[in-house]
Amino acid sequence: MAEKTKIAVSTPIQIGGNVITPDQLAAIAAAAGSDAHIEITPFRQIYIEIPSSETARIEKELLRAGLEIYPAGSVIKGLIACQFCNGAESAGLRTAQSIHKAVAGIETPAPLKIGYAGCALGTSEPLLKDISVVKMKDTFSLYIGGEPKGIKTIFAELLVSGLEEDEVIPIIEKILDLYKSGAKGKEKFSKFVHRMTVEKIRELVC
Repeated sequence: MAEKTKIAVSTPIQIGGNVITPDQLAAIAAAAGSDAHIEITPFRQIYIEIPSSETARIEKELLRAGLEIYPAGSVIKGLIACQFCNGAESAGLRTAQSIHKAVAGIETPAPLKIGYAGCALGTSEPLLKDISVVKMKDTFSLYIGGEPKGIKTIFAELLVSGLEEDEVIPIIEKILDLYKSGAKGKEKFSKFVHRMTVEKIRELVC
């Protein structure tokens, strides 16, 4: 049996949210082939299991179609963002794109979801993500520790508010470094936050 590779495919962060065009769907079907295993994930990504020998060719075709390619598994998933209904500048599209570029695909002890909301309405459900950024008028608030799975939902807690745009990514990177160095095995991020406490994490990264 031929060796298989699983890749994660997503659309760029853009106005309208995670919009995928008919041409992009056709590109996925054409590039992957009829024998590929395709999975829609809760991370707003599409997993494609393909022959390892064909990975380079398939990724090239998907990139040409305007799609983004990331590793599957225990990594940071592509940013789960809102639809930027208040407009690109008001809702912070540039900030969201920068966060996505900085963190998507980074290996972590367990899969990690990072959310972004361009206003307090939070249509991307930021408080149910491991780490989330919410734009509040001209500044940003950062929440950590959300967990949507199981019968006991955990809402993310406020870590810090009033951040300027250029402060957001450095703090997220500090949180990730702390998690990667301090997690116990494949400890989920929400459990890591609960064990460490938000107060201690705030002291270490802010």
